Amino acid sequence: MPQPERSWYMFLRETAPGAFLVAAVLCIVCSVLVAGAAVILKPAQEANKLVFKQKNALMAAGLVEGDASPDAVKKVFADSVEKQLVDISTGEVVTADDVKFKIDDYDPSQAAKDPKLGEPVSPPAALPGIQKREPYTFVYEITKDGKPDGFIFPIYGKGLWSTLRGYLAIEADGQTVRGITFYEHAETPGLGGEVDNPGWKALWDDKKVYGEDGKVELGVVKGQGSDEYSVDGLSGATITSRGVDNMVKYWLGPEGFGKYIEKHRATSPGA
Repeated sequence: MPQPERSWYMFLRETAPGAFLVAAVLCIVCSVLVAGAAVILKPAQEANKLVFKQKNALMAAGLVEGDASPDAVKKVFADSVEKQLVDISTGEVVTADDVKFKIDDYDPSQAAKDPKLGEPVSPPAALPGIQKREPYTFVYEITKDGKPDGFIFPIYGKGLWSTLRGYLAIEADGQTVRGITFYEHAETPGLGGEVDNPGWKALWDDKKVYGEDGKVELGVVKGQGSDEYSVDGLSGATITSRGVDNMVKYWLGPEGFGKYIEKHRATSPGA
């Protein structure tokens, strides 16, 4: 008489139902392991993403270099930056008492996608490819010796192949560029991807934002940017260059951070 263990072993090894059962069990076990690993690793991954974005914000302001360690980034960010939630439409800094959500849990990019929260980009052609923006976003005020020393603004817009996301920093006067960085995009390497080129980003330093009439003059131009407002376009990347120009003009304009800049530069030293 065959032993039960032997019969079960033969069933699993030599029959189609047995093989199917083994495969199903392996799939379930592997799925559980993968899902468990994802849950366990998610907090660390989110923390790394946050530090990466913080580093890019600080790099735009010239507060850290690209090789700064996570600990160094956290320290500089904590010591030199005040995170503010801003109502884009009014330029006012809001507090927990002004909104119906928990500020620490607020995600601007998700809010822009939310049918109830997202607000239409105005005018529609100002930010091609982007139909809605978030109602509130985070602005980073740079402080030095307890006083405002500049601002770091999140910016985004469409390039040729992707949405570019980055930071633009300006001085406390609300007029002079400190720097620009891009932390997310999928533009063509060697062409639009040159938005990451340190040499090109350096062209933005000390450029001016607003003309005498108060309108945004800062932008990317085809060829040589010879005046105090213009940055050379990227060679062979006309659409990406135009996308960067559009996003800079929109986010520093009256429908973006223009109202915030006007309110805050009036009280900043040297304004």
